[in-house]
Amino acid sequence: MNNRPTPSPLLSLVPILILVAMLAVTIHLFGSDALAGGSQVCLLTASAICVLIGMGGYKRTWKEFEDAITKNIAGIGTALLILLLIGALSGAWMVCGVVPTLIYYGIQIIDPNFFLVSTCVICAIVSVMTGSSWTTIATIGIALLGIGKALGFEEGWIAGAIVSGAYFGDKVSPLSDTTVLASSTVGTPLFTHIKYLLLTTVPSMLITLIIFTIAGLSFESPSNIQIAEFTQALGDKFHISIWLMIVPIVTGVMIAKRVPSIITLFLSAMLAIVFAFIFQPELLLEISGTGEGVMSLVKGGMNTLFGSTSLDAGNAEINDLISTRGMSGMMDTIWLIICAMCFGGAMTAGGMLASITSVFVRFTKKCVSLVSSTVATGLFMNLTTADQYISIILTGNMFKDIYKKNGYDSRLLGRTVEDSVTVTSPLIPWNSCGMTQSTVLGVSTFVYFPYCFFNYISPLMSIFMAAIGYKIYRLKK
Repeated sequence: MNNRPTPSPLLSLVPILILVAMLAVTIHLFGSDALAGGSQVCLLTASAICVLIGMGGYKRTWKEFEDAITKNIAGIGTALLILLLIGALSGAWMVCGVVPTLIYYGIQIIDPNFFLVSTCVICAIVSVMTGSSWTTIATIGIALLGIGKALGFEEGWIAGAIVSGAYFGDKVSPLSDTTVLASSTVGTPLFTHIKYLLLTTVPSMLITLIIFTIAGLSFESPSNIQIAEFTQALGDKFHISIWLMIVPIVTGVMIAKRVPSIITLFLSAMLAIVFAFIFQPELLLEISGTGEGVMSLVKGGMNTLFGSTSLDAGNAEINDLISTRGMSGMMDTIWLIICAMCFGGAMTAGGMLASITSVFVRFTKKCVSLVSSTVATGLFMNLTTADQYISIILTGNMFKDIYKKNGYDSRLLGRTVEDSVTVTSPLIPWNSCGMTQSTVLGVSTFVYFPYCFFNYISPLMSIFMAAIGYKIYRLKK
């Protein structure tokens, strides 16, 4: 098997170039509806081209492609279930009044000039405590997005602050699965890995916070009249109560107790529906559209979890804000992720992924070139495999022996992998993280990309630290 020919790097790029070209055409034709099927067709077509090249000229069998694709899809089973539960949770939290209550009090408490930096810090703290960027964005992130819109901020700026803060915790939290995965892949103790990560992560976050502070101070605050109108409309539509905060508090306790994400999200959604029965029965009846009675309430509650809801609050902006999509709103993202996994599996089985990455491996003579090659490879993996977990594993394993051969401690590799893979995944529209965050927030990756300062400062900071040679540890002889 090892003696079989491998596609050249140039030929291996063909499926990627075709994919990029097809996606560009699809986005031009369908716009925001590209995720409804067009992008999936592009990914499957690119996968078919990989199979054609591998089977036609390089002695790969269909069984190899099938096994690689099946393995990739099986690896994201849990993530897909989490996505469905996030859809249910976001709908339940909105209709039961948790998110409206947070928005109601938030826009009165948070100083508009410091909203962006506060959003980034809040999301960073929550994600460090939870270890999950997905959970952070799906809960407090949605509420902060609503507050920001109410204050008059552009959604790109708000989403950029949310994603920047959320991925700070995803990167350094000992509870984060990507942090654990990266440290275990390169063979570095977890807390040693985290301590070394801070050398690039903290400066990146400080620069990010400075940018958001400056941007916020230049923002023209809305009038008290605008805020009053917004809160009045929310108060008229929802029963605003501090008792609704029991739902996020209980959710936070479950997270702190390290209850599995699937169980936490499910129980939180169910608890929110119970509170909806207590505090918002008239909204459930409005959603059900079938009149009065317990069964109508049950129908409204179930529809909140799985379907889309559209409530009329007498204000167009609030109507858009409080509309939900439930589990059904996640389906486009789910089948896009499945198609992306097909492409990643086909690239791997066809030998194209290894062929392309071998190009990066050649530029490893000095520390800065080694780190730069790792960063480029990690980013490339995110682009081609469409999954951060696969990218972490492949990049870490690919460079492990190279770092050792050049006399560098595994800490350097682990940090570089996190700086290049974990934080860039939400910036790529067809990556599982990019698709998820854009779907949950309702903001396109193309819209929030320019404002995710932390996410693209981090890989640059990793290269910069290597260039100046700051705390680059060598293996002891």
